Amino acid sequence: MLQELTIDNLAIIKHLSLDFSDQMTVLTGETGAGKSIIIDAVGLLAGGRGSQEYIRRGADKLSLQGQFALPQDPEFNHLLDSLGIDHEDGILIISREIYRRGRNVIRVNGQLINTATLRQIGSRLVDIQGQNEHQLLLQPEMHLGMLDQFAHNEVQELLTRYQNEYQDYVKLKAAVSKKQNNEQQWAQRLDMLRYQVNEIAEANLKADEEEQLTSERDRLEHFQQINNALQQAVTVFNGGDQGAVLDQIATVMNSINEIAEFDGAYDSLSKSLNDAYYALQDVATEASQQLDLLEFDDDRLSEIDQRLTMIGDLEHKYGDSVKDVLDYYDQIKQELDSMEEAADSNSDLEERLSTAEEKLIKTGQQLSQVRQQAAHRLTKLVHQQLKELYMDKAVFEVHFAKQSRAHFTPNGIDEVEFYIQTNPGETMGPLARIASGGELSRVMLALKTIFAQNEGVTSIIFDEVDTGVSGRVAQAIADKIKVIANKSQVLCITHLPQVAAVAQHHFLIQKHVKHERTTTMVTILSDKQRVNELARMLSGEKVTKLTKEHAEELLKMAQD
Repeated sequence: MLQELTIDNLAIIKHLSLDFSDQMTVLTGETGAGKSIIIDAVGLLAGGRGSQEYIRRGADKLSLQGQFALPQDPEFNHLLDSLGIDHEDGILIISREIYRRGRNVIRVNGQLINTATLRQIGSRLVDIQGQNEHQLLLQPEMHLGMLDQFAHNEVQELLTRYQNEYQDYVKLKAAVSKKQNNEQQWAQRLDMLRYQVNEIAEANLKADEEEQLTSERDRLEHFQQINNALQQAVTVFNGGDQGAVLDQIATVMNSINEIAEFDGAYDSLSKSLNDAYYALQDVATEASQQLDLLEFDDDRLSEIDQRLTMIGDLEHKYGDSVKDVLDYYDQIKQELDSMEEAADSNSDLEERLSTAEEKLIKTGQQLSQVRQQAAHRLTKLVHQQLKELYMDKAVFEVHFAKQSRAHFTPNGIDEVEFYIQTNPGETMGPLARIASGGELSRVMLALKTIFAQNEGVTSIIFDEVDTGVSGRVAQAIADKIKVIANKSQVLCITHLPQVAAVAQHHFLIQKHVKHERTTTMVTILSDKQRVNELARMLSGEKVTKLTKEHAEELLKMAQD
């Protein structure tokens, strides 16, 4: 659910901050006042395509921020977890900045994400239904997904099984095609992969081996220099022509210690000298131990040089580092295993493909049967809803395309499209082509009413979807939107007083001109102010006593 929205420098909106509640909020006002700009802001926060054209004239950037309460959806929580987005408090704060120079900065709970990821998140939070789009309804390719969503409990297990079998089928089909298209190229590729896999496997590389060998080689190549340095340190610290340095420092330290009590400065000097002495003593001990451990092995140096040369050759062939070589090995090993599995014989591979195809057809047909049963139930429910929307003569149908042979897609063997006959005697045809604007609005509302409980989208936005209707149809649409608002938060832009009257919350959008600049203002209407606004929507500019009475009656009917 959208709880708060802040807009800065979007189109004619300089600054706007709104708090939203659950159930239904209606936005009304004159055309051009900025109602749709507010919806555009929500759309941008849900992953809509941004543009510099949105930025208010004179500003360098536009800024948007929205606070959303998360839906109770384990799959959505899993998505956020996979993206590393913290959501323990059940709140998502989405911010987006679009700069005139082209930068697009998006954060969710403080974490930077890209537009594609925002679209993934936003699609689960907001569903915007525009007056000219009707989104899914006008996209036949999306109708199958809507049907599956309606029949989720019955379809999901079969669909998952089908999709797993489909992946196996696609891989086998690609293997057969690849092998049949060019046997010689196949064989050459197989030989090359075998050589490369064997060469890398025999090297027995380890991820951090090159760094360790290089360090060991450097120690052996500079053995004499290391030996001289350690020997000099041991000699100077522990004894030499001038006597042991540590013994001399110890003598000085004892003398300073004896005068430490006479002055704070001497005491500080004493402590510093003590620290230095014991530190040098540790250095002397470590240098002596390292000198004892030091040995030169010419054979080992030769062995390391050979090993590093071999590693360098592999890196020259397969990658810039040992890690790259090992990653390449994993990649070609998987390809080799797949090719060798398929290399036994064409007949065996084609037999496996035929078996996979039969298995896929069987599962696809089972899935199709379940979908057709769900389509029958959906059709009955849609007819019931359309009757309440005064389209009782309309015939709705979930059309399954007839196919002469199995047509496999990632989601089944079905091609589904919603069909409608709006009046008796007319042609039954695709919904997107047959239905008028007002009819399409009612079909969309019928489906939304049915789907609202299953969609899991916390906010549904209707942007003038009631265009082209009036009278009792307008009232029926208002009732349907109110039903949807019982399941999900609804934000609705409307010019119909019947729709505005059923909302629990009412925002009036107005534009003002100040210092020759236009800006948008929003007023949360009281009950009395709502009467005036509904009266304006009923009669236009001139509000009469009669229209006020009509407005009061509309509100009373909505409350009842």
